[in-house]
Amino acid sequence: MTEPFEHLPLTTDGAEALLVGRLLDPEVGPCVVAVRGTELVDLSGTTPTVSDLLDRQDRLGVVRGSDGGRRWSLPAVLAATLDGDRTGPRLLAPVDLQVIKAAGVTFARSMLERVIEEHAKGDPARAREIRARVADVVGGAVASVRPGSEEAARAKTVLIAEGLWSPYLEVGIGPDPEIFSKAPVLSAVGTGAQIGVLERSTWNNPEPEVVLAVTSTGEPVGATLGNDVNLRDFEGRSALLLTEAKDNNASCAIGPMIRLFDDTFTLDDVRRLDVTLRIEGRDGYVLEAGSSMSEMSRDPLDLVRHAHGRHHQYPDGFALFTGTMFAPVDDRDEPGLGFTHHPGDRVTISAPALGRLVNMVTSSEQAPPWTSGIRELMRNLAARDLL
Repeated sequence: MTEPFEHLPLTTDGAEALLVGRLLDPEVGPCVVAVRGTELVDLSGTTPTVSDLLDRQDRLGVVRGSDGGRRWSLPAVLAATLDGDRTGPRLLAPVDLQVIKAAGVTFARSMLERVIEEHAKGDPARAREIRARVADVVGGAVASVRPGSEEAARAKTVLIAEGLWSPYLEVGIGPDPEIFSKAPVLSAVGTGAQIGVLERSTWNNPEPEVVLAVTSTGEPVGATLGNDVNLRDFEGRSALLLTEAKDNNASCAIGPMIRLFDDTFTLDDVRRLDVTLRIEGRDGYVLEAGSSMSEMSRDPLDLVRHAHGRHHQYPDGFALFTGTMFAPVDDRDEPGLGFTHHPGDRVTISAPALGRLVNMVTSSEQAPPWTSGIRELMRNLAARDLL
C-alpha cells in the first residue's frame, strides 16, 4: 500500500532542488520532465532526451524556466508509480541514452565481503568462518590504505604471503578501480518498479549506491540513487561470472530523479552524502543499514576519470554507479547463511538530498520483460516530431 505523499518526498529541500527525470505517458510515450512545485513539466519539446539535456550548457536555465508542454500532478504520478499502476503516467528511470557503468569495491567493508565471497566459493555456510579469518588478517591493514600507494603495495605483499590475495583486493587497493558495464542502455527500471534476481540464485542482495550523471565530455552534472542488484553466489563462484551476477532483467534500478548540480548541491555534497537502506519482508523481517560516501576509498571524480578520457568516450554520456558499502552479513534464515532476498521484499534506498528509490523484489524471470529499446524510442520521438 502506498504511503501518504507527504512521506514520499523526492528530496527534503525540494523547493531548491533542480530535479529532472523521465515520465511514461501511455498516450504519447516517454517524456523528459522537470519538477516545479507540485507539478511535472514536459521538456521534451525543448530537449527530447535526458542525454541531450545534460549535455546542454544552459541545462539549469531550461529546467528552471523552459515553458514546457504537458503538465502532470506530481503527487498523482508518484502515487501511481509507487502503486505499480502501469495504466497511467508514471516515472521511469531518469536516464535514457546514457551507458550505465558501475564502479565496484570502492569501500573497504564491501571489499572484504567480496574477498569472503571468493574464498567461500559462493557458499554462504562457509562465509562466517572465512569472515573471521579475513578480518583478523586483512581488516585493519586494508581499511585505511590509500589505493595505489606504496603502503598499498606493501599490504599486497603481506596478503599474498597469507594466501589471501584476491582480484577484489587488487581493484580495492591497487592503482586501477573496477569499472564495468552494469546494464544495457534503456534497461534500468525506476522507482516503484519490481527488481529482479535470478530464480536459481540462493544468495543475493541489494547494493545501495549514489549514481553520477555524466555528460559526453566526462563532466558530472548531477546525481541520483541506484540499486546495483547483486547475486553473491554467482560472483562468489568466479569473478568471471560478474555479468551473469549483475546484468539480468530488472536488475538495475535508478531514481527517482536526477538532481542537477548548482549553487545548492555540488559534487562536494555528494562526497558527504549519507545513504540509508531499509528492507521490509512480507514475513515481518526488517533490515536497516546506512553508509557514508565520505568512507569511500576513491574519490568519485577519480572514478569518472577512469571511466572516461582519451582511452574511452561516451557520445551520449553515462551514468556511473559509485560503489556500495552495504555488506549484508546478518543472518536472515538459518545461522551462518547471512542475508538473502525473499520475493516481495520492499527495498528503499534514500538520501535526504536525492529522495527515495523504492522497489519490490521478484525474480528476473517473473519481472515485466524489457521490451522498449533504442529503436522504439527513436521511432516514438520521430513520430512526435521531436527529432
